[in-house]
Amino acid sequence: MEIKVQSIKFDADQKLLDFIDKKLGKVDKFYEEVVGCEVDLSLLPDPDNKNVRVRVFVPGSEVIVERNADTFENAITECAGILKEKLVAVKEKRYK
Repeated sequence: MEIKVQSIKFDADQKLLDFIDKKLGKVDKFYEEVVGCEVDLSLLPDPDNKNVRVRVFVPGSEVIVERNADTFENAITECAGILKEKLVAVKEKRYK
């Protein structure tokens, strides 16, 4: 599965990119037909100013999760947990 990362108005360091690959590289275990994944990282003026939006492409649709947190790592971890639940639901709905 290919993971594309776009950081808006800043440059993401390699450590963050590796963390994203580690956390989101596992989502295709929950739904084998995942085609790809796009991650948008941006900074907001809020106290929880790190925004992460993850789009996972599956045949016929896409699953989108967006979270804000004080660090990108926390937001990515939250997104990964929610994606797990959503992908299992999409898979069950499709094969029902």
